[in-house]
Amino acid sequence: MPDNAGMYTLDDFDYDLAPELIAQQPAAERRASRLLHLAAGSSHALSDHQFSELADFCEPGDVLVFNDTRVMKARLFGAKESGGRVEVLVERIIGTRDVLAHVRASKSPRAGARIRLEDSIDVTVMGRVDDLFHLQFDAAVEAILETHGHVPLPPYITHAPAASDAARYQTVYARHPGAVAAPTAGLHFDEPMLGTLADRGLEIAYLTLHVGAGTFQPVRAHRIDEHRMHAERFDIPTATAERIAKAKAAGKRVIAVGTTSLRALEASAAQHGVVTAGPAETDIFITPGFTFRVADRLVTNFHLPKSTLMMLISAFAGMAPVRAAYRHAIAQRYRFFSYGDAMLIDRAA
Repeated sequence: MPDNAGMYTLDDFDYDLAPELIAQQPAAERRASRLLHLAAGSSHALSDHQFSELADFCEPGDVLVFNDTRVMKARLFGAKESGGRVEVLVERIIGTRDVLAHVRASKSPRAGARIRLEDSIDVTVMGRVDDLFHLQFDAAVEAILETHGHVPLPPYITHAPAASDAARYQTVYARHPGAVAAPTAGLHFDEPMLGTLADRGLEIAYLTLHVGAGTFQPVRAHRIDEHRMHAERFDIPTATAERIAKAKAAGKRVIAVGTTSLRALEASAAQHGVVTAGPAETDIFITPGFTFRVADRLVTNFHLPKSTLMMLISAFAGMAPVRAAYRHAIAQRYRFFSYGDAMLIDRAA
């Protein structure tokens, strides 16, 4: 975290949003969203576009880095032995039958307690790990989630998950199960658009960061330097690290598709200044004053007020430009959050 993070409080990252601007459904087609471009430079110019125009902002040899994590059907409902209702959100699979999970109940279950989920799945509470519960299922977890789990839509999406959400709250290139939230910037891309980007001479690269439920957790500390991030696992393939190094050497731009891709890239480069291939874990907290080493541009959705992601984009583009961009987006009736519209942000000098 930058040394000057203590200068900022939650109020520095707040804004007012009318509820009707929170997108409850995705656009009819993935690339049919709008795109707000926040340009770098002293003018911090803003311009309105369609997401399908993204390729027009890129040059041959630029690298787009996507997060290919796959969202698990991580939410389950059930009851304790006492009959009290329980909601379980799996955060991380740690074994064939074991998980770390958030458990919502009127009274937290104790170690040794039994829970029945979805009327047929028996689970034992093994204990606590910080604010998560270690749960042991009676069969293989991945199969149970796929068969009985519910799509973990964010709390600001008010409808119950439908069959369409299982497809649309997932990127078309999702490969590796492990996330409990979608890398939502990637939801705007479809196969034809990926083909167009490749035809324009852009390099496509992938990494995997399993997005945790911490992405929705509110920042409870008023001074942001007192906030602690949940750790998330990521893995950067050798081909991706090499592609980024080649682009940097040639003076081309690295475009992170989503804040999760950006966090993985910057966490990887934090120690040696270059992206390092391999698996790792990070609790990196990016706030204004952070020194970016990899990403030159960021494709991202609009984020919740007072969130760690508002702090991240404010670090990337500057506090004042981000405030101006959000005022513009609200005035122009952009759609916000996971199913909403997108931004293309140039990194501030």
